[in-house]
Amino acid sequence: MVMKIPEGKFMSTVKVGEKGQIVIPKGARDLFNIKPGDTLLLLADKQKGIAIVQNDGYLNFAKEIFEAQKKPEEGK
Repeated sequence: MVMKIPEGKFMSTVKVGEKGQIVIPKGARDLFNIKPGDTLLLLADKQKGIAIVQNDGYLNFAKEIFEAQKKPEEGK
């Protein structure tokens, strides 16, 4: 039985090399448009695991949070 992975999803295993490096599989790179030289952000939580996100999107999100905090509070 072959399991079909839903569109927009990707699953694979990776091996950790001697220097602690992993290779992001081509399918995942294609799905997220990750190119050589891109910066990724690694988030780790001992209870929840590791997540790797695209740095630009995360920085834009953080910037919006900081900008929202600068605005005067409404309704005062």
